[in-house]
Amino acid sequence: MSTEPRAVISVVVCVYTEDRWEDILAAVSSVRAQSLTARETLLVVDHNPTLLERLTKEYGAYGATEDAGDVRVLANAGPRGLSAGRNTGIAAARGDVIAFLDDDAVAERDWLRYFAEGFEDPRVLAVGGRTLPAWESGRRPVWFPEEFDWVVGCTYRGLPRGRVRVRNVLGGNASFRRAAFDAAGGFATGIGRDGDKRPLGCEETEFCIRLTRAVPDAVLLIDDRSVIHHRVPAARERFGYFRTRTYAEGLSKALVARSVGASKGLESERRYTTRVLPSGVGRGLRDAVLGRPGGAGRAGAIVAGVFAATGGYVLGSVRARRGGAAFSAGPIGAVDGRAGDARSTGGEGAAA
Repeated sequence: MSTEPRAVISVVVCVYTEDRWEDILAAVSSVRAQSLTARETLLVVDHNPTLLERLTKEYGAYGATEDAGDVRVLANAGPRGLSAGRNTGIAAARGDVIAFLDDDAVAERDWLRYFAEGFEDPRVLAVGGRTLPAWESGRRPVWFPEEFDWVVGCTYRGLPRGRVRVRNVLGGNASFRRAAFDAAGGFATGIGRDGDKRPLGCEETEFCIRLTRAVPDAVLLIDDRSVIHHRVPAARERFGYFRTRTYAEGLSKALVARSVGASKGLESERRYTTRVLPSGVGRGLRDAVLGRPGGAGRAGAIVAGVFAATGGYVLGSVRARRGGAAFSAGPIGAVDGRAGDARSTGGEGAAA
């Protein structure tokens, strides 16, 4: 396998609320403590002037310095939401690889080093990592199945272990070669998270599928040595959030399937629903028979999650066919030296 020089990595952390102030500081500190120094850390603030001002006082504005490892703060230059925030960060980044870290997560010391190892193969355009839940209550709820850890933004049971090729990486712990965005454009707006609104997702799934269509020989990897710890607040440990999030995932999957086709958009999900989830129900029922805590609850949660996601998918498919739900992706713009000032390099086009 041919090799390239060690990747120069910019880290993008998208933020939107002062309620996560301590989490944001912890995320930045974990990047600063990496064994492989990041070229920079970009904090992209999503239409929150108060938070933008506070972070600018804490770290300095975008373009203030050019030193390696600096933290720079800038405003989301696009519409409200995670996708546009990421696109703003991509446009401003100076590294040849852009890594994304959730604002309520901390990375282990070798997180970036393992990402960089993956990019030593020039065919690799994306490397994701392993995300572990940090439950606010101190322990996993006994009813919460590991097969649904994606509900709280974490790696779930059923994903392959080790360093393996995948269809898509998970956006809160992922890195992409800049060439990926040159080839496929940015993350699609109109899909994914938008502050505190319904917890949609799948923007990274849609992007990765679009990327491999644009570059058919592209390699996308998950390396589970690239570990982050994602905080799970108490509100997300409740069944009400579980049900809402699985329903929203169904809505999101319908958008993706409408854009890229069900055969590709649901390729991984078919194996998950026909093999991983039935095994999880079986384990839960077995634990219930053996008198182990939470077994029946986990089996029931899996069934409920499937029904909620299916309901969301059906409704989302109907809306998409009627033209009531759409999203778009276009070229990544350019960001100048002032916080939050972006210049588009081209108009938006329909997501492919």
